Amino acid sequence: MGLFDIFKKKSAVPVVEAEKEQDNNDLNKSLAKTKDGLFGKLARAIAGKSRVDDDVLDSLEEMLVTSDVGIDTTLQIIKRIEQRVATDKYMNSNELQRILKEEITNLLEENEEAILESAKEANADEPYVIMVVGVNGAGKTTTIGKLASKLTKAGHNVYIGAADTFRAAAIDQLEVWADRAGATIVKQQMGSDPASVAFDTLKSAVANKADVVLIDTAGRLHNKIGLMNELTKIRNVMSKVIPNAPHDVMLVLDGSTGQNAFEQAKQFTQATQVTSLAITKLDGTAKGGVVIGISSQFKIPVRYIGVGEGIDMLKVFNRKEFVDALFGE
Repeated sequence: MGLFDIFKKKSAVPVVEAEKEQDNNDLNKSLAKTKDGLFGKLARAIAGKSRVDDDVLDSLEEMLVTSDVGIDTTLQIIKRIEQRVATDKYMNSNELQRILKEEITNLLEENEEAILESAKEANADEPYVIMVVGVNGAGKTTTIGKLASKLTKAGHNVYIGAADTFRAAAIDQLEVWADRAGATIVKQQMGSDPASVAFDTLKSAVANKADVVLIDTAGRLHNKIGLMNELTKIRNVMSKVIPNAPHDVMLVLDGSTGQNAFEQAKQFTQATQVTSLAITKLDGTAKGGVVIGISSQFKIPVRYIGVGEGIDMLKVFNRKEFVDALFGE
């Protein structure tokens, strides 16, 4: 049983056409700056060109790198396009946008399928446990609250463990979100052992037949090895209550930080087994290309994207809809 099976476990709220249209509108608005920046650069790169040549590909490479797609992913995309251009020496540069869209879509699809094959399975009779990690300011606590709201609206019994015990404000903030979402929060005093909070949360969730457990963790600085080791301790304690828990380790990244998000992803994937991503704050930034680059480079699926501050502004990531919005369709 995976996270999306959770939504099927009980009668979920049906998605009507109006809701679907609103989701697409929210996504289009959030990616507007990225789209304008990306394709403004593309238009300049192919201006006056009758076909795709080395100069166009060099300009495309520079455009992707400066749009925070990342060097490794950019090189993959350029190589694929070069192979396609080689089969048609007179490919019109006006076709470049269509080809670029196809290759980005294919890249996202391949990376997601690869990771899904190794996803952990949960016992259908036990809560599905998600440990949420990320640095302070990335939107981790907010993402937990929004995800809890999405799950409770679908009819699920959700428990939240306030295991970020280093800041009293973090516990207070999470309590507010839990109340708004209609979820149950388990907490201890500031300074308590985070692993103890996680243990208590899972014990209570099992006793009360919860469907999903969301475990908050401290907003750790990704270069502090001692704090990262705390994640391992939390994981070990949780597995004593529910075997294989956590079933998902979700890394929350601030999309507006661009290349810094890559560095955070690198450090967290080295410190713990990250299995999914939530990328926040895509509204109002021109750095939406980071979604493509991080998913591709780290072979980790993006599960959610944050497209606004409202409680309903955490959207399930759909690669086709994302690319369509990026390309203005």
